[in-house]
Amino acid sequence: MKAAAILLSGGKSSRMGTNKALLKINEKTNIERIRDELLKLFDEVILVTNEPEEYDFLNLKTVADEYPGKGPLAGIHAGLKASSFDANLVVACDMPFVSAELAENMVKNLGHHDAVVPVIGGRQHPLFAVYQKSITEAVEACIQKDSLRLKHLFETLDVLFLTEQDLETYSHGSLERIFFNMNKPEEYELAVLQANEEASR
Repeated sequence: MKAAAILLSGGKSSRMGTNKALLKINEKTNIERIRDELLKLFDEVILVTNEPEEYDFLNLKTVADEYPGKGPLAGIHAGLKASSFDANLVVACDMPFVSAELAENMVKNLGHHDAVVPVIGGRQHPLFAVYQKSITEAVEACIQKDSLRLKHLFETLDVLFLTEQDLETYSHGSLERIFFNMNKPEEYELAVLQANEEASR
């Protein structure tokens, strides 16, 4: 697929108490699970992190934020700037059950839109969404104005929002599971439990 996947690993993991990207689930770190899933379909996977030495083992193209301390928007900016493709999936590092198949179908919906953003239970998911490389300057403008909320960026773009009904057409897995993210120790324990149940089926 002629698209890149941008993997963001820049959060402080303060609620988890340890780096959630490096937590083990079924013998693989969480971030390896996500990388391996994305590599099934994406021609390029880019890791955005300000601690590249921690992730050497991933053997991915790695870039750092140009605007450290400016949150996910800075990660999206760095990833889009480094990307070789017009279409780019952005994924947070705390989603152990991401689906490359669903991501591929979101990319196919991008068309002339600036972004494709899922909306699950009325909540936008900008960190499992697809963006055009051409919005890089718009992202940078928001950062420079210190307007760091993604919803403020979306007000300036042509965004296609996909609801559960839209996404279920493209997904063979549970949307609740695909969009599950782990921020707290009990959520990590739940992810391990779910992964073990899958492995034993």
